[in-house]
Amino acid sequence: MYLNNKIIFCLTALSFLIAGCSESGQSGNQNSRSDGMAESPVPAVEAVQARFGSLPLVQRISGDVVSENQVEIYPEISGRVTEVYVENGERVEKGQPLVKIHDRIYREQVQQAQASLKVNEARLLQAKSRLGEVEARYKRTQALAEKELSSDMEMETLNAELQSAKADVTLVEAQLDQAKSQLDEAKENLSLTIINAPVVGTVGGRVAEVGMRVTSNNRLFTMGDLTNLKIIVPLTDQMLEFIEVGQTARVFANDDSEKFVSAEVARISPFLNTVSRSTEAEIHIGDAQGLLKPGMFVPVDILYGESEQATLIPKSALYTNPATGQTGVYVASSIGSEVQPVMDGESDELGLLTEPVQMTFKEIEVLASGRMDVGVTGVSSSDWVVTVGQNLLSRGRNEARVRTVTWERVLALQNLQRQDLLDQVLEQTSNDSSNNNL
Repeated sequence: MYLNNKIIFCLTALSFLIAGCSESGQSGNQNSRSDGMAESPVPAVEAVQARFGSLPLVQRISGDVVSENQVEIYPEISGRVTEVYVENGERVEKGQPLVKIHDRIYREQVQQAQASLKVNEARLLQAKSRLGEVEARYKRTQALAEKELSSDMEMETLNAELQSAKADVTLVEAQLDQAKSQLDEAKENLSLTIINAPVVGTVGGRVAEVGMRVTSNNRLFTMGDLTNLKIIVPLTDQMLEFIEVGQTARVFANDDSEKFVSAEVARISPFLNTVSRSTEAEIHIGDAQGLLKPGMFVPVDILYGESEQATLIPKSALYTNPATGQTGVYVASSIGSEVQPVMDGESDELGLLTEPVQMTFKEIEVLASGRMDVGVTGVSSSDWVVTVGQNLLSRGRNEARVRTVTWERVLALQNLQRQDLLDQVLEQTSNDSSNNNL
């Protein structure tokens, strides 16, 4: 997640050891034994003074970047693509045409549906005309029957013919409604040969090409509003005890980046997955300053409060002895609070080393952890703790020459990427060699 502290310690300690040896060589015979045999050089380390304060409580989670109204565009009908109207990165308005599918078959279906509609309209006119004729005959015969000038059999026959004519009208009306529905469906299918943007946004992930045959399973584009991004992060049931809507979130472009976008937790789903026992939170971001793109998987820090007051030390001061497995810090016992750091954190020049001082390893307990520092017990705020060179002290040495530095330098060093640090060490080594040759 963060830079490997041990690599930083080893590489930077190398540059300090070189500088320390060079200064030791200039001090005469103080590192030489009386019998002429050279003593093992006293290692050089960096130390910073612990301080007292509180830490922001941070929960680091990783989440997916998606755009607002992000949708994937699929065709609703099958056919061959004849035109593509937009390119990747192009911003479109809602309803703007994106793709056209070959429409000859669908135009023919519309024409056939229109013809069927006309046929059924004509049949309905015929059925209604026949019904009118039968009704007229029935009325005339009924009038004659009242004067006993028509037989009962004739009336029964006309009544059956009247019911049949009414049924024909009802049937043709239903067929006419069906023809209208088929015409509407054919027109809808024809309109679907032009695929329009469903939302306002930017087009990306273009797959559509002229000539390709597509079905409803073929994704053509992905689009969304890039001016409004959101991060979807998973939350466990334990996290729900302290993470709430409205808390500040910092979204980073990657694990090593110090650039982040501040936002707030906008929503938390109240329903947990019954298998993973987790839910999702949304973090809405307006202007991402070009740092984030949809599809990225990014680290997110959610700030949910502050720790109690405690002694604070940089994370690089923590050291686990590979031989004993003990975790603690090395403290320069004989350096007092009156010593001031000799480096302002913005200069590239190294300060002077102290005379050899006693080093003591103290076990500590981590009370709270921030991004760059931790709150601990076991050391006081006046102690000078070693941040670079612990591996040299773990070899049984109990003395070291100390270069006191500021917190700014330590934090900047923790931010250095491995390659940047290696280049710095190699450059320092080269400069020292050139000076010695002179």
